[in-house]
Amino acid sequence: MNIGDGTTKVKSREGVHFASITHSYYPLIVGVFVGILIISNIAATKLINFGPAILDGGAFLFPLAYIIGDILSEVYGFRAARRAILLGFGMSILAAVTFYLVQISPSPDAYTNQEAYEAVLGFVPRIVLASVCGFLAGQLLNSYVLVKIKERTKEKHLWARLIGSTVIGELADTVVFCTVAFYGIITGAEFANYVIVGYFYKTLLEVVLLPITYPLIGFIKRREPSYELESAR
Repeated sequence: MNIGDGTTKVKSREGVHFASITHSYYPLIVGVFVGILIISNIAATKLINFGPAILDGGAFLFPLAYIIGDILSEVYGFRAARRAILLGFGMSILAAVTFYLVQISPSPDAYTNQEAYEAVLGFVPRIVLASVCGFLAGQLLNSYVLVKIKERTKEKHLWARLIGSTVIGELADTVVFCTVAFYGIITGAEFANYVIVGYFYKTLLEVVLLPITYPLIGFIKRREPSYELESAR
């Protein structure tokens, strides 16, 4: 049965109660968004050479976080996207604290992988600091710019919103992340290579994936019951 706030109450039997799930895709998208962020933070502890280019392991997955951020902003608006961004921020901090507590906890003599653990996950707190600083700056800018462009273009020129927000958001994210995460570890020309290649790689990847992002946004818009009502306001 429906109740006043628009949610659905599930019928119960013999005093057993359950909360209903909504028909919105928002919780699922946010879950994927946060998962990609945390996985990318761990993967980013390794630097990778692709010929003369220098990237980190987060390059495999992290650009998808911006695509999902675009979907959240385009379909659900800035406040909903900001909620997902702040949730990702909080879960990244929780992951970093957990890894650190595990690292400093005493181990039995039979455990011989402490150095290996520290070599990978022991570096994660700095990566997480870099990621959350870059992530907050980049994603909030990305979402804000997309929504502001949408206020002018309405439902037209989706490509302009997606590309315009990405160019600005990825620039802030890349500069902040690379500086906090690896400045001092790699310097000079190598650091410049890392920043420039990372920025253009992530930006161009999102442009290349526009043929996937476009129909995905359309799919979600068509299946969100409140989208037409909200967009008409």
